Amino acid sequence: MIDLPDLPALTAALTERRFIAAVAIAALSGFVRGFSGFGSALVYIPLISAVYEPRIAAPTLLLIDLVGSAPFTVRELTRCNWREVVPITAAAALAVPLGTMALILIDPIVLRWMIAALVLSLLAVLASGWRYRGRPTLPVTTGVGVITGLGSGAAQIAGPAVIIFWLGGAADAATVRANLMVFFLLMDAITGVSYLAQGILKPDVVALAVLLGVPFIVSMWIGSRWFHGTSDQAYRRAAYAIIVVAAIVSLPLWDGWVR
Repeated sequence: MIDLPDLPALTAALTERRFIAAVAIAALSGFVRGFSGFGSALVYIPLISAVYEPRIAAPTLLLIDLVGSAPFTVRELTRCNWREVVPITAAAALAVPLGTMALILIDPIVLRWMIAALVLSLLAVLASGWRYRGRPTLPVTTGVGVITGLGSGAAQIAGPAVIIFWLGGAADAATVRANLMVFFLLMDAITGVSYLAQGILKPDVVALAVLLGVPFIVSMWIGSRWFHGTSDQAYRRAAYAIIVVAAIVSLPLWDGWVR
């Protein structure tokens, strides 16, 4: 079971001098999620890793995203294509524990460099407009699932590989959106079990997730409202720009300024 935070744990998180920076990051990543429909992990993970560390960033985002997205995903359970969702989810589930081990064993500074490099590389692919156009064969589906599972376990960055894969298919936009929402919810649940088994979901982590979940969800709602009336090109450019700045600022080079 998850150890629920008590009042001392919540007070300790609130009085941390880094908490104000964490609130700003949570609000920014929530806004990006609501505004662009994706990218919250690409903002949240590198910046919270810089302010705290990856072992704090990944599980707090997991809890925030799981609670925040679940109510919106339930209605998509009947709209998604389970024949596409199940194989990728199964492959990803096998890889999540390996990613979780990386989160635990790799030096936090090294992992932060790896996260920043991964974020910028995946963003470059997304921004380029490249999409996978081949047939969804079992080896390709398995490979996408494994990459996604490793990214989810190690850094809560599961999206870009599967987004690129499904956007290149023949499914309509509504089905792709439903597939992604259901897949991400399942991945949150699977990764949560792995984190729980490895003792990562500690009371201080849960306390921080509870406190940061509020600005994240409020900003996500604001971002979704802001999106209406914005051109496709403008909103993508804005989201990409924010993610690039987040990845660069999160580099260990700036620890003396960020922390």
